[in-house]
Amino acid sequence: MSMNEMLAIGLLIGFFGLLLVGVPVGITLAASGFFFGFLGFGESLFNLLPARIYGVVANYQWLAIPLFVFMGVMLEKSRLAEDLLDVIGHLAGGLHGGMALGIVLVGVLMGATTGIVGATVITLGLLTLPTLLRRGYDPAISCGAICASGTLGQIIPPSLVLILLSDIMQLSVGTLFAAAVLPGLMLAGLYILWIVFNGVFRPQSMPPVPKAERDSLTRYVLWGRVVKVALPPLALVLAVLGSIIAGVAAPTEAASMGALGSIIVVAAARRLSMEVLREVMRSTMRTSAMVLFILICSQVFSLAFRGLQGELLIEDLFKLLPGGIAMAVWFLMGLIFVLGFFIEWIEISYIAVPLFLPIFAAAGVDMVWLAMLITVNLQSSFLTPPFGWALFFLRGVAPPEISTRHIYTGVVPFVGLQLLGIVLVFSFPAIATWLPKAIGW
Repeated sequence: MSMNEMLAIGLLIGFFGLLLVGVPVGITLAASGFFFGFLGFGESLFNLLPARIYGVVANYQWLAIPLFVFMGVMLEKSRLAEDLLDVIGHLAGGLHGGMALGIVLVGVLMGATTGIVGATVITLGLLTLPTLLRRGYDPAISCGAICASGTLGQIIPPSLVLILLSDIMQLSVGTLFAAAVLPGLMLAGLYILWIVFNGVFRPQSMPPVPKAERDSLTRYVLWGRVVKVALPPLALVLAVLGSIIAGVAAPTEAASMGALGSIIVVAAARRLSMEVLREVMRSTMRTSAMVLFILICSQVFSLAFRGLQGELLIEDLFKLLPGGIAMAVWFLMGLIFVLGFFIEWIEISYIAVPLFLPIFAAAGVDMVWLAMLITVNLQSSFLTPPFGWALFFLRGVAPPEISTRHIYTGVVPFVGLQLLGIVLVFSFPAIATWLPKAIGW
């Protein structure tokens, strides 16, 4: 083994070591890349760095990130979830688990409008968990449904995961948005089937809304509220995503219209103020700066890793795997799933994924299909203990009677459903590739 290969291994070990001691990921990427790259090549290795960083910050598509974040945070301020959950709970009628089904549906809608897991999980936790407990729902099932539904924004477009993967894998954002629609709805459908299954075989764990409460609203009033509450955000989502998928507008252009549309929706709900606008802009700035800072720092890491011939190590590793390219895909899926127990999706995206892409590209693997496998897998990183962020978000807003054990045991079936989703996308690639091909992407 050459000195450069040993340094490449040291680079990976140093990176994960710094992460484990709590160093922020952006600083970890840059520090490990600079240190081991300098040991291998001195300062000459980084002569290319200014051009690489300029190529990142000058990329037009990154304008979509702050615009989509702005749209999501602004719609969060419209209290969309609060109104929708109340309406869906009544629409479910006497169905066991009706409120839990409402949580999944709201998770889908909020995923398509906000795309921010923390905001969705916290909102659902604050608004629904006390109500579910008061109605006699099983605490574990309630926590699992909230955490899983809150993570749907990671795959349902517009999603930051899809935007970043489009750059890493050199794919069109519109193509990934179209490809993610069916896998995202498939996951939501699996969640719904699990809730219905529990409602049938464990009806005492998910009682329906009391009849007297359901009868307090007439059908006319109820459907009127459905139109008032659901129509504006749905129209905004269809306009933004439809224009991208149909090729009418680029993602950045559609994101700008989505940001403007979110202001109009919140203003129409009489919830727009200067204080709300300032809070939304501050949150947008923090999120966008974090993503772009990590993106810039990852250039240091990738430049050092490639300069130290780390890609040759990955090729040699794949040669040791039996089963050909299919086993290589499953190896990547297993690695991403395990890493999801310990680190965040953005770190996995910029470290694990680029390491293996040249191998799959050389083998002729469909990159859109592979991107959807990675996206479904990355979503599970929000649910897997001990460091699943959805678990932390819910723990922070859960009532005192909810223990950490309730949250952890509640998400286990949904993690299993995530793995089933990966198997389905692997076994039936058309789930990911049919819609992009159907619309000509």
